[in-house]
Amino acid sequence: MSIPKVRVGDAETALAERAKSVLPAGNFGNIGVNTIIQRGKGGRVWDLSGNEYVDFLLGSGPMLVGHAHPEVNDAVQEQLVLGSTYFANNVHGIALAEAIVEAMPCAEKVRFASSGTEADLFAMRLARAHRKRDKILKFEGAYHGMSDYGLMSLWPAKPGNSPHPVPDSAGIPRNVGDNMLVTPYNDLEAAKAIIREYRDDLGGVIVEPMQRLFPPKPGFLEGLRDITADYKIPLIFDEVVTGFRLAYGGGQEYYGIIPDLCTLGKVIGGGYPLSAIAGREEIMAHFDKSAVSGEGFTPVIGTLSGNPIAAVAGLATLKILKRPGTYEKIFETGKAVRAALSKSLGDAGWKVQVPGEPPMFDAIFTPNPVYDYRSGATGDASLSKQFNEILRSKGIFKSDNKIYISLAHDAADIEHASKAFSEAAHELVETTKQ
Repeated sequence: MSIPKVRVGDAETALAERAKSVLPAGNFGNIGVNTIIQRGKGGRVWDLSGNEYVDFLLGSGPMLVGHAHPEVNDAVQEQLVLGSTYFANNVHGIALAEAIVEAMPCAEKVRFASSGTEADLFAMRLARAHRKRDKILKFEGAYHGMSDYGLMSLWPAKPGNSPHPVPDSAGIPRNVGDNMLVTPYNDLEAAKAIIREYRDDLGGVIVEPMQRLFPPKPGFLEGLRDITADYKIPLIFDEVVTGFRLAYGGGQEYYGIIPDLCTLGKVIGGGYPLSAIAGREEIMAHFDKSAVSGEGFTPVIGTLSGNPIAAVAGLATLKILKRPGTYEKIFETGKAVRAALSKSLGDAGWKVQVPGEPPMFDAIFTPNPVYDYRSGATGDASLSKQFNEILRSKGIFKSDNKIYISLAHDAADIEHASKAFSEAAHELVETTKQ
Protein backbone atom coordinates (compact mmCIF):
# COMPACT_ATOMS: atom_id res chain seq x y z
CA MET A 1 0.00 0.00 0.00
CA SER A 2 1.46 3.35 -1.05
CA ILE A 3 1.72 6.42 1.16
CA PRO A 4 -1.36 8.71 0.89
CA LYS A 5 -0.66 11.83 -1.16
CA VAL A 6 -0.48 15.16 0.66
CA ARG A 7 -3.49 17.38 -0.12
CA VAL A 8 -3.44 21.18 0.08
CA GLY A 9 -6.68 22.63 1.45
CA ASP A 10 -8.49 25.81 0.48
CA ALA A 11 -7.47 27.61 3.67
CA GLU A 12 -3.80 26.96 3.01
CA THR A 13 -4.09 28.05 -0.63
CA ALA A 14 -5.87 31.24 0.44
CA LEU A 15 -3.22 32.05 3.05
CA ALA A 16 -0.46 31.44 0.52
CA GLU A 17 -2.13 34.01 -1.74
CA ARG A 18 -2.32 36.47 1.15
CA ALA A 19 1.40 35.95 1.74
CA LYS A 20 2.18 36.82 -1.87
CA SER A 21 0.46 40.18 -1.42
CA VAL A 22 2.70 41.23 1.47
CA LEU A 23 5.89 39.12 1.27
CA PRO A 24 8.46 39.21 -1.55
CA ALA A 25 8.11 35.87 -3.40
CA GLY A 26 5.33 35.04 -0.95
CA ASN A 27 7.66 33.72 1.75
CA PHE A 28 10.08 34.66 4.52
CA GLY A 29 13.08 34.01 2.28
CA ASN A 30 13.34 30.49 3.65
CA ILE A 31 11.57 27.38 2.36
CA GLY A 32 8.28 26.86 0.58
CA VAL A 33 5.40 29.02 -0.49
CA ASN A 34 2.35 26.79 -0.53
CA THR A 35 3.22 24.68 2.52
CA ILE A 36 2.31 26.54 5.71
CA ILE A 37 3.38 24.77 8.89
CA GLN A 38 0.99 25.08 11.83
CA ARG A 39 2.62 22.97 14.54
CA GLY A 40 5.40 20.55 15.36
CA LYS A 41 5.87 17.78 17.89
CA GLY A 42 8.87 15.49 18.26
CA GLY A 43 10.16 14.53 14.82
CA ARG A 44 7.04 15.59 12.90
CA VAL A 45 5.25 18.73 11.71
CA TRP A 46 1.70 19.40 10.49
CA ASP A 47 0.62 21.96 7.91
CA LEU A 48 -2.47 24.15 7.90
CA SER A 49 -4.33 21.55 5.84
CA GLY A 50 -3.67 18.89 8.48
CA ASN A 51 -1.08 16.94 6.49
CA GLU A 52 1.53 15.21 8.67
CA TYR A 53 5.21 15.14 7.70
CA VAL A 54 8.33 13.46 8.99
CA ASP A 55 10.40 16.57 9.59
CA PHE A 56 13.95 16.39 8.26
CA LEU A 57 14.19 20.20 8.12
CA LEU A 58 14.01 20.79 11.89
CA GLY A 59 13.65 24.55 11.44
CA SER A 60 16.91 24.42 9.43
CA GLY A 61 18.61 22.56 12.23
CA PRO A 62 17.85 24.06 15.67
CA MET A 63 15.36 21.42 16.77
CA LEU A 64 17.94 18.70 17.42
CA VAL A 65 15.95 17.29 20.37
CA GLY A 66 12.67 17.59 18.46
CA HIS A 67 9.80 20.06 18.37
CA ALA A 68 8.06 21.16 21.55
CA HIS A 69 10.21 19.03 23.83
CA PRO A 70 8.47 19.13 27.23
CA GLU A 71 11.64 19.96 29.17
CA VAL A 72 12.43 22.87 26.86
CA ASN A 73 8.84 24.09 26.95
CA ASP A 74 8.73 23.91 30.75
CA ALA A 75 11.94 25.93 31.06
CA VAL A 76 10.65 28.61 28.69
CA GLN A 77 7.22 28.84 30.36
CA GLU A 78 8.84 29.19 33.77
CA GLN A 79 10.94 32.10 32.50
CA LEU A 80 8.13 33.80 30.55
CA VAL A 81 6.35 34.99 33.68
CA LEU A 82 9.63 36.60 34.81
CA GLY A 83 10.11 38.58 31.60
CA SER A 84 11.42 38.04 28.10
CA THR A 85 14.55 40.16 28.01
CA TYR A 86 16.38 42.76 30.11
CA PHE A 87 19.33 44.09 28.01
CA ALA A 88 21.47 43.15 30.99
CA ASN A 89 23.22 40.10 32.39
CA ASN A 90 20.95 37.30 33.54
CA VAL A 91 21.69 34.10 35.43
CA HIS A 92 20.62 31.81 32.59
CA GLY A 93 22.83 33.49 29.99
CA ILE A 94 25.81 33.21 32.33
CA ALA A 95 25.03 29.53 32.96
CA LEU A 96 24.78 28.89 29.22
CA ALA A 97 28.15 30.57 28.65
CA GLU A 98 29.62 28.28 31.31
CA ALA A 99 28.13 25.25 29.56
CA ILE A 100 29.63 26.33 26.22
CA VAL A 101 33.08 26.83 27.79
CA GLU A 102 32.82 23.38 29.34
CA ALA A 103 31.75 21.76 26.06
CA MET A 104 33.78 23.43 23.29
CA PRO A 105 37.52 22.69 23.35
CA CYS A 106 38.48 26.14 22.00
CA ALA A 107 36.16 28.12 24.28
CA GLU A 108 37.62 30.16 27.13
CA LYS A 109 35.25 33.12 26.82
CA VAL A 110 31.87 33.60 25.11
CA ARG A 111 30.05 36.56 23.58
CA PHE A 112 26.39 36.16 22.61
CA ALA A 113 24.56 37.46 19.54
CA SER A 114 21.18 36.59 18.02
CA SER A 115 21.89 34.89 14.68
CA GLY A 116 24.51 32.83 12.93
CA THR A 117 25.04 35.66 10.46
CA GLU A 118 25.95 38.01 13.30
CA ALA A 119 28.22 35.46 14.99
CA ASP A 120 30.22 34.82 11.82
CA LEU A 121 30.44 38.52 10.99
CA PHE A 122 31.63 39.38 14.51
CA ALA A 123 34.13 36.51 14.55
CA MET A 124 35.73 37.73 11.33
CA ARG A 125 35.84 41.28 12.75
CA LEU A 126 37.37 39.97 15.97
CA ALA A 127 40.11 38.11 14.08
CA ARG A 128 40.92 41.24 12.09
CA ALA A 129 41.13 43.30 15.28
CA HIS A 130 43.46 40.80 16.92
CA ARG A 131 45.70 40.24 13.92
CA LYS A 132 45.56 43.88 12.73
CA ARG A 133 45.10 42.64 9.17
CA ASP A 134 42.11 43.05 6.85
CA LYS A 135 41.80 39.97 4.66
CA ILE A 136 39.84 36.83 5.52
CA LEU A 137 40.24 33.51 3.71
CA LYS A 138 37.06 31.46 3.25
CA PHE A 139 36.28 28.34 1.22
CA GLU A 140 34.26 28.28 -1.97
CA GLY A 141 30.62 27.38 -1.35
CA ALA A 142 30.91 27.81 2.42
CA TYR A 143 27.91 29.37 4.14
CA HIS A 144 28.85 31.98 6.74
CA GLY A 145 25.57 33.85 6.94
CA MET A 146 24.01 36.70 5.02
CA SER A 147 26.54 39.47 5.65
CA ASP A 148 28.37 41.07 2.73
CA TYR A 149 31.45 39.02 3.62
CA GLY A 150 29.52 35.78 4.00
CA LEU A 151 27.92 36.19 0.58
CA MET A 152 31.22 36.22 -1.26
CA SER A 153 31.53 33.04 -3.39
CA LEU A 154 28.75 31.26 -1.51
CA TRP A 155 27.18 29.76 -4.64
CA PRO A 156 29.22 31.12 -7.56
CA ALA A 157 27.72 30.31 -10.97
CA LYS A 158 31.20 29.73 -12.32
CA PRO A 159 33.27 27.81 -9.78
CA GLY A 160 36.98 28.29 -9.88
CA ASN A 161 37.33 31.96 -8.96
CA SER A 162 40.14 31.39 -6.44
CA PRO A 163 41.68 33.38 -4.87
CA HIS A 164 39.47 36.37 -5.69
CA PRO A 165 35.81 35.86 -4.68
CA VAL A 166 32.68 37.00 -6.47
CA PRO A 167 29.59 38.49 -4.78
CA ASP A 168 26.46 36.33 -4.75
CA SER A 169 24.02 39.15 -4.09
CA ALA A 170 23.19 42.53 -5.49
CA GLY A 171 23.99 45.45 -3.23
CA ILE A 172 27.40 44.28 -1.99
CA PRO A 173 30.05 47.04 -2.28
CA ARG A 174 32.80 46.15 -4.72
CA ASN A 175 35.51 46.81 -2.15
CA VAL A 176 34.27 43.93 0.04
CA GLY A 177 35.91 41.56 -2.42
CA ASP A 178 39.23 43.30 -1.84
CA ASN A 179 39.31 41.97 1.71
CA MET A 180 38.16 38.40 1.08
CA LEU A 181 40.05 35.47 -0.44
CA VAL A 182 38.55 32.17 -1.52
CA THR A 183 39.89 28.68 -2.21
CA PRO A 184 38.33 25.22 -2.71
CA TYR A 185 37.45 23.22 0.39
CA ASN A 186 39.40 19.98 0.94
CA ASP A 187 42.31 21.16 -1.23
CA LEU A 188 45.00 21.61 1.41
CA GLU A 189 47.80 22.49 -0.97
CA ALA A 190 45.73 25.26 -2.60
CA ALA A 191 44.86 26.66 0.83
CA LYS A 192 48.46 26.52 1.99
CA ALA A 193 49.64 28.31 -1.14
CA ILE A 194 47.20 31.20 -0.59
CA ILE A 195 47.97 31.43 3.13
CA ARG A 196 51.71 31.59 2.40
CA GLU A 197 51.25 34.21 -0.32
CA TYR A 198 48.96 36.44 1.76
CA ARG A 199 50.30 35.64 5.24
CA ASP A 200 51.15 39.28 5.94
CA ASP A 201 47.64 40.45 4.93
CA LEU A 202 45.45 37.77 6.49
CA GLY A 203 43.39 38.60 9.56
CA GLY A 204 41.96 35.09 9.78
CA VAL A 205 40.81 31.90 8.10
CA ILE A 206 37.17 30.81 8.49
CA VAL A 207 36.01 27.29 7.68
CA GLU A 208 33.09 25.00 8.38
CA PRO A 209 34.74 21.88 9.83
CA MET A 210 32.21 19.94 7.75
CA GLN A 211 31.35 22.21 4.83
CA ARG A 212 27.64 21.86 4.16
CA LEU A 213 27.47 18.13 3.25
CA PHE A 214 31.19 17.55 2.72
CA PRO A 215 33.30 16.06 5.53
CA PRO A 216 36.97 17.04 5.63
CA LYS A 217 39.43 14.76 3.88
CA PRO A 218 41.99 13.14 6.21
CA GLY A 219 44.64 15.71 7.07
CA PHE A 220 42.76 18.73 5.69
CA LEU A 221 41.75 20.35 8.98
CA GLU A 222 45.02 19.25 10.58
CA GLY A 223 46.96 20.98 7.81
CA LEU A 224 44.93 24.17 8.15
CA ARG A 225 45.50 24.18 11.89
CA ASP A 226 49.24 23.70 11.46
CA ILE A 227 49.85 26.42 8.87
CA THR A 228 47.63 29.01 10.55
CA ALA A 229 49.37 28.31 13.86
CA ASP A 230 52.78 28.66 12.18
CA TYR A 231 51.88 32.14 10.92
CA LYS A 232 49.85 33.07 14.03
CA ILE A 233 46.72 33.58 11.91
CA PRO A 234 43.48 32.97 13.85
CA LEU A 235 41.60 29.90 12.65
CA ILE A 236 37.81 30.22 12.97
CA PHE A 237 35.52 27.18 12.91
CA ASP A 238 32.01 28.11 11.83
CA GLU A 239 30.09 25.66 14.03
CA VAL A 240 26.68 27.28 13.71
CA VAL A 241 25.51 23.99 12.15
CA THR A 242 27.98 21.43 13.54
CA GLY A 243 28.12 22.75 17.10
CA PHE A 244 26.52 20.25 19.54
CA ARG A 245 25.33 18.25 16.49
CA LEU A 246 28.29 16.09 15.44
CA ALA A 247 29.26 15.70 19.10
CA TYR A 248 28.60 17.53 22.35
CA GLY A 249 31.85 19.38 21.71
CA GLY A 250 30.93 20.05 18.09
CA GLY A 251 33.02 19.48 14.99
CA GLN A 252 36.19 20.35 16.88
CA GLU A 253 35.62 17.42 19.23
CA TYR A 254 34.36 15.12 16.46
CA TYR A 255 37.32 15.75 14.14
CA GLY A 256 39.85 16.36 16.91
CA ILE A 257 41.07 19.81 15.75
CA ILE A 258 40.95 22.86 18.04
CA PRO A 259 40.56 26.29 16.37
CA ASP A 260 41.26 29.68 17.92
CA LEU A 261 37.64 30.81 17.64
CA CYS A 262 34.31 29.20 16.85
CA THR A 263 30.83 30.41 16.14
CA LEU A 264 27.71 28.70 17.42
CA GLY A 265 23.99 28.97 16.76
CA LYS A 266 20.92 26.85 16.01
CA VAL A 267 21.17 24.17 18.74
CA ILE A 268 22.35 26.49 21.54
CA GLY A 269 19.09 28.46 21.42
CA GLY A 270 16.81 25.44 21.49
CA GLY A 271 14.64 26.96 18.75
CA TYR A 272 14.93 30.58 19.90
CA PRO A 273 17.16 33.34 18.44
CA LEU A 274 20.63 32.95 19.93
CA SER A 275 24.19 32.60 18.67
CA ALA A 276 27.67 32.94 20.12
CA ILE A 277 31.31 33.58 19.41
CA ALA A 278 33.66 31.56 21.61
CA GLY A 279 37.40 31.18 21.75
CA ARG A 280 40.76 31.88 23.30
CA GLU A 281 40.73 34.50 26.03
CA GLU A 282 43.56 36.46 24.39
CA ILE A 283 41.47 37.04 21.26
CA MET A 284 38.10 37.37 22.99
CA ALA A 285 39.62 40.16 25.10
CA HIS A 286 39.00 42.53 22.17
CA PHE A 287 35.34 42.50 23.22
CA ASP A 288 36.41 44.00 26.58
CA LYS A 289 37.21 47.71 26.35
CA SER A 290 39.06 47.64 29.67
CA ALA A 291 41.36 44.85 28.50
CA VAL A 292 42.66 46.33 25.22
CA SER A 293 43.73 49.67 23.87
CA GLY A 294 41.11 51.93 22.33
CA GLU A 295 42.08 50.92 18.81
CA GLY A 296 41.78 47.23 19.64
CA PHE A 297 38.28 47.36 21.12
CA THR A 298 35.59 45.51 19.12
CA PRO A 299 32.11 46.50 20.33
CA VAL A 300 29.21 44.08 19.97
CA ILE A 301 25.79 45.21 21.13
CA GLY A 302 22.53 43.35 20.52
CA THR A 303 19.11 44.02 22.01
CA LEU A 304 18.35 40.30 22.45
CA SER A 305 21.87 38.92 22.84
CA GLY A 306 21.88 36.34 25.63
CA ASN A 307 18.21 36.91 26.38
CA PRO A 308 16.85 34.64 29.14
CA ILE A 309 14.17 32.92 27.02
CA ALA A 310 16.69 31.62 24.49
CA ALA A 311 19.21 30.90 27.25
CA VAL A 312 16.86 28.66 29.26
CA ALA A 313 15.79 26.87 26.06
CA GLY A 314 19.44 26.34 25.20
CA LEU A 315 20.33 25.11 28.67
CA ALA A 316 17.45 22.63 28.65
CA THR A 317 18.49 21.40 25.20
CA LEU A 318 22.12 20.92 26.23
CA LYS A 319 21.02 19.08 29.38
CA ILE A 320 19.11 16.61 27.20
CA LEU A 321 21.98 16.21 24.76
CA LYS A 322 24.48 15.54 27.54
CA ARG A 323 22.67 12.41 28.73
CA PRO A 324 24.34 9.04 28.05
CA GLY A 325 23.32 7.44 24.77
CA THR A 326 21.99 10.62 23.15
CA TYR A 327 24.49 10.90 20.33
CA GLU A 328 24.55 7.14 19.81
CA LYS A 329 20.79 7.32 19.12
CA ILE A 330 21.08 10.30 16.75
CA PHE A 331 23.85 8.57 14.80
CA GLU A 332 22.01 5.24 14.74
CA THR A 333 18.88 6.91 13.34
CA GLY A 334 20.91 8.89 10.83
CA LYS A 335 22.71 5.81 9.57
CA ALA A 336 19.38 4.01 9.07
CA VAL A 337 17.76 6.91 7.19
CA ARG A 338 20.87 7.48 5.09
CA ALA A 339 21.10 3.80 4.17
CA ALA A 340 17.42 3.76 3.18
CA LEU A 341 17.88 6.84 1.00
CA SER A 342 20.93 5.42 -0.76
CA LYS A 343 19.36 1.98 -1.27
CA SER A 344 16.06 3.34 -2.57
CA LEU A 345 17.71 5.50 -5.20
CA GLY A 346 20.17 2.76 -6.13
CA ASP A 347 17.42 0.14 -6.47
CA ALA A 348 15.58 2.48 -8.86
CA GLY A 349 18.69 2.76 -11.00
CA TRP A 350 19.82 6.24 -10.01
CA LYS A 351 23.51 7.04 -9.72
CA VAL A 352 23.85 9.15 -6.60
CA GLN A 353 26.25 10.15 -3.87
CA VAL A 354 25.02 10.61 -0.29
CA PRO A 355 27.69 12.73 1.40
CA GLY A 356 27.61 13.95 4.98
CA GLU A 357 27.68 12.51 8.47
CA PRO A 358 24.80 10.61 10.14
CA PRO A 359 23.25 13.73 11.78
CA MET A 360 23.02 15.50 8.37
CA PHE A 361 23.39 14.35 4.78
CA ASP A 362 21.56 14.26 1.44
CA ALA A 363 21.58 12.70 -2.01
CA ILE A 364 23.35 14.36 -4.94
CA PHE A 365 22.43 13.02 -8.38
CA THR A 366 25.85 12.29 -9.85
CA PRO A 367 27.91 9.13 -10.41
CA ASN A 368 31.09 10.99 -9.48
CA PRO A 369 32.66 11.44 -6.02
CA VAL A 370 31.74 14.71 -4.29
CA TYR A 371 33.96 16.43 -1.75
CA ASP A 372 33.55 20.21 -2.23
CA TYR A 373 31.37 22.86 -3.84
CA ARG A 374 32.77 22.34 -7.33
CA SER A 375 32.29 18.57 -7.37
CA GLY A 376 28.88 18.89 -5.72
CA ALA A 377 27.79 21.39 -8.37
CA THR A 378 28.13 18.67 -11.03
CA GLY A 379 25.03 17.00 -9.58
CA ASP A 380 21.74 17.27 -11.46
CA ALA A 381 19.88 20.00 -9.58
CA SER A 382 16.73 19.44 -11.63
CA LEU A 383 16.49 15.80 -10.55
CA SER A 384 17.06 16.79 -6.92
CA LYS A 385 14.27 19.35 -7.13
CA GLN A 386 11.83 16.84 -8.64
CA PHE A 387 12.78 14.19 -6.10
CA ASN A 388 12.24 16.59 -3.20
CA GLU A 389 8.85 17.67 -4.58
CA ILE A 390 7.74 14.04 -4.78
CA LEU A 391 8.99 13.46 -1.24
CA ARG A 392 7.00 16.47 0.00
CA SER A 393 3.87 14.97 -1.54
CA LYS A 394 4.58 11.78 0.44
CA GLY A 395 4.91 13.48 3.80
CA ILE A 396 8.65 14.17 3.97
CA PHE A 397 9.53 17.76 4.93
CA LYS A 398 13.11 18.68 4.06
CA SER A 399 15.18 21.41 2.47
CA ASP A 400 16.42 21.26 -1.09
CA ASN A 401 19.86 20.09 -0.06
CA LYS A 402 19.99 18.58 3.41
CA ILE A 403 18.38 16.03 5.72
CA TYR A 404 18.67 16.84 9.43
CA ILE A 405 18.23 14.04 11.97
CA SER A 406 16.86 14.68 15.46
CA LEU A 407 16.88 12.80 18.74
CA ALA A 408 13.08 12.64 18.44
CA HIS A 409 13.00 10.69 15.18
CA ASP A 410 11.88 7.13 15.91
CA ALA A 411 11.33 3.77 14.24
CA ALA A 412 8.01 4.90 12.74
CA ASP A 413 9.72 7.92 11.16
CA ILE A 414 12.45 5.71 9.70
CA GLU A 415 9.84 3.32 8.29
CA HIS A 416 7.80 6.15 6.76
CA ALA A 417 10.92 7.74 5.27
CA SER A 418 12.18 4.47 3.85
CA LYS A 419 8.87 3.82 2.09
CA ALA A 420 8.67 7.42 0.82
CA PHE A 421 12.23 7.27 -0.52
CA SER A 422 11.50 4.05 -2.40
CA GLU A 423 8.23 5.27 -3.91
CA ALA A 424 9.70 8.66 -4.84
CA ALA A 425 12.78 7.11 -6.46
CA HIS A 426 10.61 4.93 -8.72
CA GLU A 427 8.16 7.75 -9.47
CA LEU A 428 11.09 9.90 -10.51
CA VAL A 429 12.00 7.28 -13.10
CA GLU A 430 8.49 7.47 -14.56
CA THR A 431 8.45 11.27 -14.43
CA THR A 432 11.70 11.58 -16.38
CA LYS A 433 10.41 9.20 -19.08
CA GLN A 434 7.55 11.54 -19.93
